[in-house]
Amino acid sequence: VPGVNKLIKPKTRSLLGVFEEDAAAISKYSQQLFQAMHRIYDAQNELSAATHLTSKLLKGYEKQRFPLCCDDEVMSSTLQQFAKVIDELSSCHAVLSTQLADAMMFPITQFKERDLKEILTLKEVFQIASDDHDMAINRYSRLSKRRDNEKVKGEVMEDVYTSRKKQHQTMMHYFTALNTLQYKKKMSLLEPLLGYMQAQISFFKLGSENLTQQWEDFLTDIGTSVQNVRREMAGEMDVMQQTIQDMEQANDLLYMPDPDPSLVPVNRNLTRKAGYLNTRNKTGLVSSSWERQYFFTQGGNLMSQARGDVAGGLVMDIDNCSVMAVDCEDRRFCFQITSFDGKKVAILQAESRKDCEEVVNLICPLSLCCQVHFLFAEMPSFYWQEIAARVNQSALEAVTPSPSFQQRHESLRPSTQGRPPAARASSVSSAGSETASPALSVLSLDALVAPNTPIQFDIISPVSEEDAGQAKAAGLGRRTNPFGESGGTPAQESEGSILHQLFFARFLGCMEVQNAESSDVIYETMRQILAARAIHNIFRMTESHLLVTCECLKLIDPQTQVTRLRFPLSSVVLCAAHQENKRLFGFVLQTAEGRVDGRPIIVCYIFESNNDGEKICDSVGLAKQIAFHSEMDLEEQSRLIAAFSRPTPLAAGTDGQFLVLSNSQSEDSDAGVEGREKGESEA
Repeated sequence: VPGVNKLIKPKTRSLLGVFEEDAAAISKYSQQLFQAMHRIYDAQNELSAATHLTSKLLKGYEKQRFPLCCDDEVMSSTLQQFAKVIDELSSCHAVLSTQLADAMMFPITQFKERDLKEILTLKEVFQIASDDHDMAINRYSRLSKRRDNEKVKGEVMEDVYTSRKKQHQTMMHYFTALNTLQYKKKMSLLEPLLGYMQAQISFFKLGSENLTQQWEDFLTDIGTSVQNVRREMAGEMDVMQQTIQDMEQANDLLYMPDPDPSLVPVNRNLTRKAGYLNTRNKTGLVSSSWERQYFFTQGGNLMSQARGDVAGGLVMDIDNCSVMAVDCEDRRFCFQITSFDGKKVAILQAESRKDCEEVVNLICPLSLCCQVHFLFAEMPSFYWQEIAARVNQSALEAVTPSPSFQQRHESLRPSTQGRPPAARASSVSSAGSETASPALSVLSLDALVAPNTPIQFDIISPVSEEDAGQAKAAGLGRRTNPFGESGGTPAQESEGSILHQLFFARFLGCMEVQNAESSDVIYETMRQILAARAIHNIFRMTESHLLVTCECLKLIDPQTQVTRLRFPLSSVVLCAAHQENKRLFGFVLQTAEGRVDGRPIIVCYIFESNNDGEKICDSVGLAKQIAFHSEMDLEEQSRLIAAFSRPTPLAAGTDGQFLVLSNSQSEDSDAGVEGREKGESEA
């Protein structure tokens, strides 16, 4: 058949290859174009959804509660207007998405899914038909020349007929589709672009109808407001940058963890302090951990606030606490704060010596030993001699009354002429008067305290005293106590004393003195003990309860309630407190026995208390008066204590702020009391 032979000749097959190559290129390009247009469609859908969400969030702005933003009606109304406009734009974007789906995506999807797949299907069918035709031709070519196989020949010829017809029909449909593809290609490219442009034009027209001149004026006003805010922010940023530069230049030294004290001096006049300290927490019997917390003082309390806490918690009351330096785990700048009753103890570590001294001065400004410890801590050895001299001078100034203080109280000292001798037993005068007694003005310091006199810085425990008592009982010789202490307890001590007053005291030291005629003895002992503690780096102080009764003075262990020392009240001859450093007080004990030459032993004890030293001295004087008048009944003693408790003005003495508690006063006091009793009886 001429038509059939023309379709399957080599030239036709070569031309078919060109069409197939063109169809493959069209399919590849159409796939890329479809992906690009699908991205436009997806982006438009996302834009429509995002615009709608933006409008929804702007409408809900007035319901938001921002911690740093106050109610701004202008801002809320402005955002509501923006929400209205954006909601309209969201509707326009939704319409645009629908138009893009119908006018752009539908034509190119149809071309991709229908026309291109049809070409691929026809190509596969044509290839199968061509293979069947080739097989039929091969069988037909192998037929034998003998005539006895007519049946096989007929089957082969039928097979060739069928395969050739099928190939011819498939080829015609395939060629028709390839020819039509050239036209469909043009339509599939132009129709989506046309639909995209028409949808955009419709969207722009819809936007121009909604965005009127009123909205344009509104947007112009908002733009002007934004520019004003931007200029205001720029001015504020300039001010803040300048402030940052000034603070960096002024506080450059504060960035150092331990700045030089000469460049950053210690402020010893602080009334409040806040900052980070390391606190030691026990995690077991012998193990501990350190935690960095924020500490601050508030109303006489030490507060701490850990990271993440909303508010601070109470650590302890610092009004009556004590502070001392401690060596803890080889750490620097460590100190210990102990509460008044000794039940609470806090071990803290400061970041620098400056912070440490400021905290110590704030909590316990009168504790000189604590300050001296931090002065000596981590100091090179060749500085110690010079520092010791300064500390010695500081101690002298701390316990020696200033001339201005003397002159201020000199005018307040009344005349002693005509005053009954009994008044001397409870007299309290101004502290540190250097010209109070002419006899004392000529006494030198060596006449008060002998040079190279040993100092005892700790209290001998009752166990040591018991051992000494056993040795004495065994005939090993009597133990001579150079400080006049009595470790034992009388066999029978009065338990019915009407006076029991308890004070908290820290033992600073004691030493033997030359005489007990003036309070200058106590002041000089204070100076020497504090200076010696500083020079020898002794900062541990024994804390005790000082019990004042009508029979004795007792130093009791706060934890075990064991009596550490007991002083008979008759041996206490002098008691004084310094007015400038009110926590420092001391008393002098005189024993008639103990020295080979028969001369009495005089020992001065120095303490630091959380209370006013004057109150302790007054309590000792009251106990002395009650002891001198022991023949009085309980009613008279109670009346004497009540009279002492009333805030009546006390007469001024002549020997500084101290109580002269000698036995000679008992006679004067007895005479005064007898005179008063006689007057009352006569009345």
